[in-house]
Amino acid sequence: MQNDEIMTGDMLVETVENQLAEGNPIKVKETLMRLMMTGTPRDEAIQMIACALSIEVFDVAKNEGSFDLKRYSENLNALPDMPWDFED
Repeated sequence: MQNDEIMTGDMLVETVENQLAEGNPIKVKETLMRLMMTGTPRDEAIQMIACALSIEVFDVAKNEGSFDLKRYSENLNALPDMPWDFED
């Protein structure tokens, strides 16, 4: 992915919705259900998941690397806390 191809917020949300529809990765659906069960509205939960996805997309674009499913899953596990909240 080239820098001029970085995904917009709407594209990230669409990607999350596609991941949910396809059931891949399953961690996305599990995260959505967990967040909703704790009172987070669906739209807000989708936005949080899109934020976790954006971290991976940014890293792939910045470092010309590969999508790291393990790190994406770890970021999903941390929600509703955002990964950048932990950086000091």
